[in-house]
This record gives sequence, C-alpha cells and structure tokens, in this order.
Amino acid sequence: MSSSTAITCVTPRIPLARMRSIYRLEDVSKRLDRLPPKDHESLRATYERMLEKGEERFQVKPSGLPAMEALYDELPNFHDVLDDVRRQIALCNDSSDALEITPLLLLGPPGVGKTHFARQLAELLGTGMGFVSMSSLTAGWVLSGASSQWKGARAGKVFEALVEGDYANPVMVIDEIDKAGGEAVYDPLGSLYSLLEHDTASAFIDEFAEVAVDASQVIWVATANDARAIPDPILNRVNVYEVQAPDFAAARAIALRLYQKLRGSHDWGRRFDDQPSDAVLDRMAELAPREMRRAWMTAFGNARLGQRGTVLCEDLPTGPARKSRIGFMQ
Repeated sequence: MSSSTAITCVTPRIPLARMRSIYRLEDVSKRLDRLPPKDHESLRATYERMLEKGEERFQVKPSGLPAMEALYDELPNFHDVLDDVRRQIALCNDSSDALEITPLLLLGPPGVGKTHFARQLAELLGTGMGFVSMSSLTAGWVLSGASSQWKGARAGKVFEALVEGDYANPVMVIDEIDKAGGEAVYDPLGSLYSLLEHDTASAFIDEFAEVAVDASQVIWVATANDARAIPDPILNRVNVYEVQAPDFAAARAIALRLYQKLRGSHDWGRRFDDQPSDAVLDRMAELAPREMRRAWMTAFGNARLGQRGTVLCEDLPTGPARKSRIGFMQ
C-alpha cells in the first residue's frame, strides 16, 4: 500500500493474542487407527499431517483499532464496507470476545477492485487468504472435499486453509459466487449454507477427512456481479454491499497512488518523474481500477523506449486494452 507520497506505507496488522483449537487430536488418531494398513495413502498422509501440526492455530485479537486510513484512501469506493469491518473490530476491542466479522458479499461490475479489497483485508488482519473461483467450479467438493472412496479425492479448500495454515480465522474469498455452476444433483454452494452459520461451522466436516474442524472463525468475503443469480439462503447469511466504480476524482487519485507505488518499488522508477502530468492522470482515470497497473507498466515501458523519464498520453495503451468508463460519476 502507498500513501499520497512515493513512500510505501504499511498498515499495522491486528496483533495476535490467543490460540484456538480447530480439531481434536483424539478424533484424528482414531480415524488413522481405523485405516487399512495398505489403503488410502492420501488420507493417511492427511491424518499424519494433522497430528504433526497439532490442533492449535493462532487467532487474531485486536488490542485496539488498527490504522485504516491508508485503506480508506486506497479504496475510496469501499468506505461502507470498511466502516462495517471497523465497527466489528471495535465490538471485540478490550473484551474477551474473539474477532468475528459477518460474511461480506461485494456486488459490483468487473474491475472495481472487489478481489483487491479482499486481499487488503487479509493483509490488515495478517491471517492469510484462501481463494476459490466459482466461475469454473462444477463440483461442491472443491469447498467441502470429496469422499476418500472416490479416485483422486482430496480435502476441500476450507479444510486445507485451516489445517495447513497457521490461523483459525483466515480470510476466505469466494470469487464470482454468482457464476457457480454444477449439475442439479450436486449444489456447488451447498456446503456454504452451513459454513456461513457460526454454530454449524464450528463442527464442519470435510467429506474427505471426516473429522470435525472449527471453521466458525473463518472470515468470508464473496464477490459477485449480479445478486439475482445467488440463492436466497446465501443472501440471508451475508452483509451485502453494492460497490460502485470510483468517481472520476477518486479514480484519478487511485491512478496517482499506483504510479507512485510502481515507481517506488522498482529500481528503474528512479528514472521517472515524481508524478505524472494532469493530462495523463485524466486519461488513466477513464480505466477500471484493475486495468490501471497494466496500463502504467505499458506506459513506463513506452516512455523508456522513447528515452524519456516523463510518461506522456501517447505512452498509454490504446485499442482493446483501453476501456470506457464503468459507471463513473463526474
């Protein structure tokens, strides 16, 4: 993350304060003892890994509100969501309660920064992030695992994030949840019904490992373009936020911060001006946020080919790489 200057600023993470057991070693040992000696090698390896790592994981616990000003500056179209996160952090501040964040659903057109927001939230909390793209998902087992009786079966993403990770409350992103496909006999979102409920998630059973794990602390962030394609049981379990594309002034500020971040994070950046011209920023503000990084890299490269340290409008990409404004308000 970067501030309005070329100096990179790091948002302080919420400190660690406790450990949490996410499964019972006794349950794992019993499962392992029951396995036939020469079968289920993958399942055996999973149980042995669980015993090796132990049952406890770190759980973040705020001792105060983290510095979030940089996120508010960097994500001007996510202020409502950031306000919600800040409120929920404040609730457990100076208390014995664990950090809980109600599952978030970010609705908005492509390119407005929904996935980037999820990554920044994971960075703020310091708990890591799991990612599942539903646009190509055709089977629910990617989330909840597949029975070990099936050839090539393996544990699901939620189980892997908790067992292989170091935290009891990682950020889990369900990207493009409105595009979940699958056959009618197997609902790819079926496992989410229980995972998004605190009580049932506390004893989530992956179909591969068949050992209850505590997924109640997972922080869920789903993204979508169209809420009409999302089942009501999912919508009823999440806080829904409609994320608009940033207005022209905000998009311009995003473009400037990205220029400064790219310039400051590369040795070649010292060859370029401290900031671009107003005309270049105006042109960049016409792009969706996720297109800006590629556009800047193209512009930097074109400027160097021209042996210049100043980026000009003619250095910016043209043709298919350029996009018209998506809901920009001026």
